[in-house]
Amino acid sequence: MASDTIVLKNGRRIVALRAVEDGDKIRYETPAGELSLPKSMVDHIERGTAGAMPVESRAESAANMGMTPPSMEASAEIEKAAVHDGSIDRNYLAHVEGEARSGDAAANERAARALHAASQFELGRGDLEHALADERTALTFTPDNPVILMNVAYLHLKRNEYKASIEYLERARRVSPDDPEVAKLAGWAYYGLNKPDLAVAEWKRALALRPDPEVESALAKAQRDNQEEQNYKENESSHFTLRYSGEAEPELAREILRALEIHFSAIESELNFTPPDSIGVILYTQQAFADITRAPGWVGALNDGRIRVPVQGLTSLTPDLSRVLRHELTHSFVGQKTHARAPVWLQEGIAQWMEGQRSKDNAAVLVQVYDEKQAMALGQLEGSWMQLSGPIAGYAYAWALANVEYIVQVDGMGDMERILNRIAEGSSTEAAVQEVLHTNYDDLAQATVAYLRKTYL
Repeated sequence: MASDTIVLKNGRRIVALRAVEDGDKIRYETPAGELSLPKSMVDHIERGTAGAMPVESRAESAANMGMTPPSMEASAEIEKAAVHDGSIDRNYLAHVEGEARSGDAAANERAARALHAASQFELGRGDLEHALADERTALTFTPDNPVILMNVAYLHLKRNEYKASIEYLERARRVSPDDPEVAKLAGWAYYGLNKPDLAVAEWKRALALRPDPEVESALAKAQRDNQEEQNYKENESSHFTLRYSGEAEPELAREILRALEIHFSAIESELNFTPPDSIGVILYTQQAFADITRAPGWVGALNDGRIRVPVQGLTSLTPDLSRVLRHELTHSFVGQKTHARAPVWLQEGIAQWMEGQRSKDNAAVLVQVYDEKQAMALGQLEGSWMQLSGPIAGYAYAWALANVEYIVQVDGMGDMERILNRIAEGSSTEAAVQEVLHTNYDDLAQATVAYLRKTYL
């Protein structure tokens, strides 16, 4: 969906969702409602020049789709001793680990259960790093415990570390070959590794062993992918596995892989992070993209763990396609760096910044919306945007970019990296912003508007 640009006689440009002439006024639509300007101030209106509605990220990867950790039979006494009063009792853990060094089977079991309880507590707080460390330590005391093996695999899945997850699931399957939880988690791991055929096989196996609504939902999505991609061609590079319809040009596929590798190196340097596994990229016809993603009509590309891009009609890499690829690849980096905990506004703001967009054309309308006290709070933009209308989504993208642009331009990419690191460690986004920038969401919005005024108006 294109926007209109109102060009004023003083040279200022206002990007509007829609602009119309009404007598001696120019009325233009914003997410905050309709605003107006005297026609005498306006030089001309450029129709549809602000570009198409931006691309959308919908991170439905194994890190945050319907998936619960395998449960272990409770041991209330051990759990209460390991975790109480809102924290982990590390002295107790050290005690049971010391007892387990004697080699006694009961002591080993007690230590493993205590560490598992600590891991589950940390998982509940979003601290995946320490949760994984405690679960792996638990495994040293009971190396053949299938539930602990599966929980280690589950935590690797939450961290988008799919190959590592498969290693532990294979060990769990040798111990417990008919456990439906093994097949369920293996399906997620293979889906994350861009192997929908193997994911389908695992989820069918899981359902044959036990009904599970989570698996049914995941299987339906994977079957759509698998059916569409049955006859797709495949290319690979150092960091990508690319599949494309036979209707796409082979040379286009090769150009896309080359561009992705260039973008990968640039984003890797900016965010100081390297995704651990190959990233899947799917090139579709327009109709296949609509059928598979079921995204709103304004969505131009999508990242749900794999980068999905419609390329029908293209025979070579265009600047716009390269920009879209860099945007979507940024989502893969940010999603994996934060274990899918980064909110949508931050994801989209960083992705737009990385693709090279800046707030110049949108600054005037953003400032005006803020001055009218109609700006959307960042807290409102943390969840999915998939239900937003095109105009509201356009505002959300512009506002997200403005806030990220302010952070990067004033405080540097190093501070953005530290915000992402704190989110990965379990902090809420506003808490991470507070810790790094010493400002809350409201103050950030105010500072962003001041930056827009000073820089562009």
